[in-house]
Amino acid sequence: EELKTAGISAKAARTIGICVDHRRKNRSTESLQANVQRLKEYKSKLIIFPRKQSRSKQGDSEAAELAVAAQLQGPVLPIIAVKSETKARAITDEEHKISVFKSMRVARANARLVGIRAKRVR
Repeated sequence: EELKTAGISAKAARTIGICVDHRRKNRSTESLQANVQRLKEYKSKLIIFPRKQSRSKQGDSEAAELAVAAQLQGPVLPIIAVKSETKARAITDEEHKISVFKSMRVARANARLVGIRAKRVR
C-alpha cells in the first residue's frame, strides 16, 4: 500500500534498499501517510549510480549529483516519535474508591455466564 501510494514498485524498492513485506497491512491512515512521506523523502535524497560510467539508464542520477555524493554515517532517516499530550494528574477520591480489578473480573464473569443465565430464565 505504502509503496503504491509513494509511486514505487516492489521490484524497484528492493533494488534501492527498501525492505518489502507483502503481508504487512496498515491499520490507520495516519501511519500510512507518515510512511508514504518518509518513502518520498528517502527517494528524493537517494542518489543512484549507473552500473557503467559510460552508459546511464533512466532513473540514474545526473552527473552533477554524482560528483557531490557523500557516504552517510549513522541513521539515514530516523523515525521521530510523537509525544503524547496527556500530562500526569492527581488521582481523585472517586477513582480511589473504585476497584478496577474487581469490576473487570465481574464483567468477564458476566460475559462468560450469559448463555447459562439465559438458559436458567427460560
